[in-house]
Amino acid sequence: MRLLVVEDEPDLADVVARGMRRDGHAVDVAETVADAELKLRSAAYDLVILDWNLPDGSGLALCRALVDGSLPTLDGERPRVLMLTARDGIEDRVAGLDSGADDYVVKPFALAELSARVRALIRRDADTPPRLRVGSLTLDPARFEATRDGLALDLTSKEFALLHYFMINAGKVLSQEHLLEHVWDEMVDPMTNVVRVTVSNLRKKLGEPSPISTIPGRGYRLEDR
Repeated sequence: MRLLVVEDEPDLADVVARGMRRDGHAVDVAETVADAELKLRSAAYDLVILDWNLPDGSGLALCRALVDGSLPTLDGERPRVLMLTARDGIEDRVAGLDSGADDYVVKPFALAELSARVRALIRRDADTPPRLRVGSLTLDPARFEATRDGLALDLTSKEFALLHYFMINAGKVLSQEHLLEHVWDEMVDPMTNVVRVTVSNLRKKLGEPSPISTIPGRGYRLEDR
């Protein structure tokens, strides 16, 4: 999944970003409302971790703009929003959730809890259980474990993230461009063949028969059988 962390404290933003990357997510960081708006218009994010108080405006206003559609996103889909803020009053929590935020976490926080809440929001968006099963494949995001026919798969972080995305979209045809937007961050060169290479490596590790089909001219599909 691709996440945007909107946080103006560089050290905290780095901690959150590193934690989310360890969980297999692709992560971009914005320090201001203006930077966040630019990124949201130019990339497809599945979830935004959003501070309330930012140097050039309010994260709450940014959340409202995402929810009401006044801030258009690249793919037209609204990402989930998790408010991460030091504002801990009941009225603040109510205002945050009423603005359309899907969850509200108060600083200071435990990174393990933040990771769990992110996983819960992603499951809610995809209507999937905590542990995924598609055919002979199983995947446990919390434990970073994947198996096929009960045998553990030795996957890199990116291969795990790619398999995770395939599994929550099992049966759907996913183009290379779509996978690039949702599984890789802004540092990837869109002109490279990174998607094709990673899919190829993942197929080799999954073994035969491959559960991932190539749909000529359209992309890839994890067979839901």
